[in-house]
Amino acid sequence: MSEPIRFLFRGELRELRDAPPTQTILQHLREDLRCTGTKEGCAEGDCGACTVVVGSLEQGELALKAVNACIQFTPTLDGKALFTVEDLAGSDGALHPVQQALVECHGSQCGFCTPGFAMSLWGMYLKQEGRAPQRCEIDDALSGNLCRCTGYRPIIDAARRMVELPAVAFDKAALAERLQGLQRAHGFSYTAHGQRFHVPRTLDELVKLRVEYPTAVLLAGSTDVGLWVTKQMRALGDVIYLGQVEALKTVREHAGMLEIGAGVSLQDAYAALCARYPAELSELWQRFASLPIRNAGTLGGNVANGSPIGDSMPWMIALGSQVVLNGFEGMRALALEDFYLGYQQKDLRAGEFVQAMRVPLPAGGLRFRTYKLAKRFDQDISAVCAAFAVTLDGETVLDARIAFGGMAATPQRASQAEAALRGQAWSEATLRAAMDALARDYAPLSDARASSGYRLRAAQNLLRRFWLETRPVDPLPASAVNAFASL
Repeated sequence: MSEPIRFLFRGELRELRDAPPTQTILQHLREDLRCTGTKEGCAEGDCGACTVVVGSLEQGELALKAVNACIQFTPTLDGKALFTVEDLAGSDGALHPVQQALVECHGSQCGFCTPGFAMSLWGMYLKQEGRAPQRCEIDDALSGNLCRCTGYRPIIDAARRMVELPAVAFDKAALAERLQGLQRAHGFSYTAHGQRFHVPRTLDELVKLRVEYPTAVLLAGSTDVGLWVTKQMRALGDVIYLGQVEALKTVREHAGMLEIGAGVSLQDAYAALCARYPAELSELWQRFASLPIRNAGTLGGNVANGSPIGDSMPWMIALGSQVVLNGFEGMRALALEDFYLGYQQKDLRAGEFVQAMRVPLPAGGLRFRTYKLAKRFDQDISAVCAAFAVTLDGETVLDARIAFGGMAATPQRASQAEAALRGQAWSEATLRAAMDALARDYAPLSDARASSGYRLRAAQNLLRRFWLETRPVDPLPASAVNAFASL
């Protein structure tokens, strides 16, 4: 039996009963609510013109996150609060400090993308609580807003200026209390326009729904599935939304592994991972898509999608990570590298879903790095993503695991290069042998991002960089091998 979608908007409870299940939040705002401040640019989560802030309860705590309205489906708002650029000014029309700062610093650009910038800055403003932001925090907050028609300097100036203006309070406790009253004790289903949108809250409910609807689309952060609708115009049919299953949002250490639930956002997952691997994963965290995409997308979705250019899989494979699967036949775990059978083919049985990932914790003697090559520093697809994990005993390589994205139809290990390293001295001669072996491991394709020759040469040079950073004698510091190390 269909139940309405309930969420807070403009301080009031809104209930929807007839919105198409795959209608985007942006479409609902502009077409139904006539709130046209939120703009449509790319309709694929890249440009940031549609940025809004969504408030939700996660593990009982209030979370306020900037997301792309153009790829989020309206039913995912159930139990949440939606904020748009129209919410910033006071009831008396007084500009919010974010808006006032943009005016004072001449950061409005042509105006079309300004609402998206304002909402990204407002999301940061709520977290700063009066503290002056650092430049890296500003850059990260604006990583999903791509317009540069008048340059970033005035907008960066506005990000600094906004916390200097008289503060405007936001009652987070009151919002959390109101959201608590919207939470459902059990899952629900929403039906409209011949489509069903199922929202389980427990693993048991999810398993039962997967049995009942084995061909239903599993929806997590919508950063990929959303494009199936907005760009490919696909009819999804039945949808099972994973975003309310609390058991999929846990992070814990167990048996020497960090277990990350499939529903944990990319932002929260990488925060937990970088607490264990700060030097090795922090830059990848910063460069993985944009903040709004990381706020919405999940690590489990990245793994389940299995894209050959997905940035999470190479380093997870290099570390020997596992994927945990669940279904009506029970749970099973397998090495992540064995999960991918071919292009867009996975060892996923009927009725199964990804429940969690298990990442080994740092071990003695491990030398680990991951590198991303792309045309932009922020929010770009990798031409090559490389990960190296070598275990040393003194100057001898005990074990080596190397994995690349963008080099094959799946994220793939470099077995011949690994063999050239094992049991050898971690020396330049060994390095050269492993670099030569990479040419036998991969025959990469040419496409719009890079040619085959570039990819192979880049992969070999990244292996050399890894050796330069980890060689036993005179290893090079990050400042000597990374142009962005000081940013």
